[in-house]
Amino acid sequence: MTQVMACIDGSSITLAVCDYAAWASRQMDAPLDFLHVLGRSETPVPTDLSGNLGLGSREHLLQELAALDAQRSRVALEQGRLMLDAAKARAVADGVPNPTSRQRHGELVDTLLEFQDEIRLLVMGRQGEQGDSAGEHIGSHLENVVRTLHRPILVIPADFTAPQRILIAFDGSATTRKAVDMVARSPLLRGRPCHVVMVGEDKADSRESLDWARAHLEAAGFDVTAEILPGEVEAVLCAYRDLHAIDLIVMGAYGHSRIREFLIGSTTTRLIRQSKVPLLLLR
Repeated sequence: MTQVMACIDGSSITLAVCDYAAWASRQMDAPLDFLHVLGRSETPVPTDLSGNLGLGSREHLLQELAALDAQRSRVALEQGRLMLDAAKARAVADGVPNPTSRQRHGELVDTLLEFQDEIRLLVMGRQGEQGDSAGEHIGSHLENVVRTLHRPILVIPADFTAPQRILIAFDGSATTRKAVDMVARSPLLRGRPCHVVMVGEDKADSRESLDWARAHLEAAGFDVTAEILPGEVEAVLCAYRDLHAIDLIVMGAYGHSRIREFLIGSTTTRLIRQSKVPLLLLR
């Protein structure tokens, strides 16, 4: 795991992806790599259309269709290259030395799995190019990536604000203990006030887990506020975020089976949908 990788696609959130990725790269002193994946719909597939054109069709119509496919592919490739060049220039202006870029054909999840061993942090927007007008919905690409990739993923909103206060959604599980340990060890969020919040009953075992999280973070130099609050997870965390001007939430992602999530819903999906600040997701 060596670098920050940022997925860009030309959607309206691309500039924020560039800015958050540049911020993370500087914080972590890690190389920055921009990735643009051309989906299969943007890649021409050789097809025999002669049977679909009907009797009396001319050969030049087939040639024109093939030429249009090739032209669309060239335009998409060139548009992607220009976008990657602009992203690198923006990162350089933000103080990142020598950012790199890659362009690939295929499915985003498959491409990221190919590069997974190189990724220290992945930065993505909540919605992609096809989801610019989707309101609070999240992109299908994002959910598939979060469920598949075993790397920290920073899911960002449409506007960049350098995080100053962080919240760790903690429940004492192995995943959220890993989140606490990652925050303690990583330079990404070092020096920022840290709030650790458990949602549920204030029981002895919960208090013991929370005290562990507080001590672990304080040993790493964080100024920690730790609380156990009653209520529903999403409502409590969103209200706490607003009350304390939280700039970034750290949480585990998709901790239950798809069957259980189908029946009761996914906390991860709901928080991604409702969040006004970046979410750092851990599997």
